[in-house]
Formats: sequence, structure tokens, C-alpha cells
Amino acid sequence: MNMRERMTNGQLFRINDELMADMLRARKLLRLYNASTEGDWEYRTSILQQLLGSMGEDVFFEPNFRCDYGSQIYIGNHFYANFDCVILDGCPVTIGNHVMLGPQVGIYTASHPIDAKARASMIELGSPVTIGNHVWVGGHTVIKGGVEIGDESVIGSGSVVTKSIPAGVIAVGNPCRVLREITQEDAAIWEERRLQFEREFGLQ
Repeated sequence: MNMRERMTNGQLFRINDELMADMLRARKLLRLYNASTEGDWEYRTSILQQLLGSMGEDVFFEPNFRCDYGSQIYIGNHFYANFDCVILDGCPVTIGNHVMLGPQVGIYTASHPIDAKARASMIELGSPVTIGNHVWVGGHTVIKGGVEIGDESVIGSGSVVTKSIPAGVIAVGNPCRVLREITQEDAAIWEERRLQFEREFGLQ
């Protein structure tokens, strides 16, 4: 098993020439993406298609966006990340459809040994992250390796997500904990507010 395979499978690995070349390739694509102008929609999409492992329709990162490799990031349809998103993707990061990330969200699959001597030897490891469909992650949230976030959940701003979060809940805090379930009452309230908005502006 080579270093790339060890890295993506969550085993101990060390950066070698192959992985360094992949990181430099990602840096170049990110530099081009982050330097692009606000009207360069097709150009930005073409860069993301080269950078990411896979992506669906309507995928957008506000500059600046940073990642390690890009090739371990898999995104569904209708994804939006606000300013200064950072994804450390030594292990796979899988994101579903209709996901929104607030500003300065960090997704960190990478980890390092607790022991200082082992850490100084430059070995590292990681764990994958999975985010389901229709998830909203508030700004300044950190999502650690090994975490899964279930469909339709909301993560409050400033959270540090160290353990998996089930579907259909509001969770917040450091460490992030479930605050409550998202209910049919929430759906009814927001449906009425949406309809009122559309009536007011003649959008129905």
C-alpha cells in the first residue's frame, strides 16, 4: 500500500514526493480560482472540475477557498460555501445536495500524534467527513475528522463538531451537541413566512 492509499484509508502516512506534487497542483488551481473575478462563472467552474474529486451542478465557493488536495472532496448539487472555507482533505470529504456553509467554516480530516516525538517525525493520519443533504453549517464552525452530519440538520455558528450529529436536528456548541429536533411546527412557520414574502413581492 503506497502513501496515498494509506492517507485516504486513514492509516499512518508521511508526505512524499507524489503527495507533495498533488498538493502543489491544488495550490496552483486554488491560486487561479481565488484570483478570478466575480463574473468568471464558467472559468471558476472549470477550475473546480479540475480540482475536486467530483461535483454536481451549481457548486460555488466564495474566494478565498483553501484545501490540501481537492481530489478527496466529493460534492453533490446546489452547494454554496461562503468566504474563507478551508477543507483539509487527506481523507474523503463527502457532501450531499443543497448544502450551505457559512463563512470561515473548516472541515479537517487531518490529525497528528499526541506524542511529541511521534509528531516530530512528521507522520500523520486522518478520518473521513460526511455531510448529508440539505444541511446548513453556520459560520466559524469546525468539523473534525470522523464526523457524519445527518440530512436536514443545522449546525449553529461557532460550533466545534467532534462527534456525529443525527438527521433533522439543530446542534450547537463546543463541543457541538444536539439542541432540539427540527419539527413540523418549524416547517409550518417557515412555509407561512415564505408564502407571505412571495405574496408581498408578487412572486406567486
